[in-house]
Formats: sequence, C-alpha cells, structure tokens
Amino acid sequence: MIDYQRIYHTGIRVPDLRAAMDELGPALGVTWATPKHVEGQAAWTPEHGLQHLELHFTYSCEGPQHIELLQGPAGSVWDGSVHPGVHHVGLWCDDVAAETQRCLDLGWRLALAAKSPDDGFGTYTYVQPPGSAMLVELVWSGALPRFEQWWAGGTL
Repeated sequence: MIDYQRIYHTGIRVPDLRAAMDELGPALGVTWATPKHVEGQAAWTPEHGLQHLELHFTYSCEGPQHIELLQGPAGSVWDGSVHPGVHHVGLWCDDVAAETQRCLDLGWRLALAAKSPDDGFGTYTYVQPPGSAMLVELVWSGALPRFEQWWAGGTL
C-alpha cells in the first residue's frame, strides 16, 4: 500500500532551472543541491515507449519535505515552458514494481516509468489515480543514501 507518510518531495516543472533556483531559494529559505544534468534520462510512457530525454534538475537541501525543480525538453513530461508549476509528489517505496502494479490493478494509470512494464518499471514510476490530475512518483527507497549525500553537499 502507498505509505503517504513517506512523501519526501514536491516536483515542480520550471522553464529555466537557474532562474527558478534564484527566485525560489531566497523566498522559501532553501539552498539547492548541485544541479544535475542528465543527457539521456530513461522515460517510458504508454504513448511513446522508451525515450531518453535531456533533464536538468535539483532538490532543496533542506527537508524532510524537499522541493524538486525540473527542466525538461519541449513536449516532454518535464516541459515547464507551457505548464510550469507543481507536477507531482514523490515518496519512497521499497518495491516500486509491486506498488505500481497494485495501483494499476486498482484502476490507476501509469503515466511514466524508468523502464517498460515488461522490464519491471525500473526505479521510479509516476502513477495517476482515476479521475484526478494528481501524479504520485514512487521512488525506490534504496536510492535514499545517494540523495542524502547529494543534499549534504556531495554528488548524486
């Protein structure tokens, strides 16, 4: 079952990562982890299959509720140029595949995954309940130590 008490971030799509960091950091009293640039972030969607998308992102160092800023290419799930703002809530999940499948069995929609369903979904998925625009990102909890290192000033 989704443990909503394990929410650790709110994902926000932005058109310009650096500008959003400069604008939001002082206003919200947060500092940012070193921005990450990924040339080919794996993103499987039912509409497009597996794609490898450019993604720029960072997290606030302060928590336990972190802010994630995402800047993706035009037309992608992470495109903040047309629809900037809150995109999803992310929570730690011990078994992403099992929890994603449980949600699908309950009528939720798979919006995005790191891998195809046939390949076990990967380390994260975005799932959406029926009749709602809300997205929930299920993230493998085994990645927590890497994130904690990043938030403390190290690398991801």
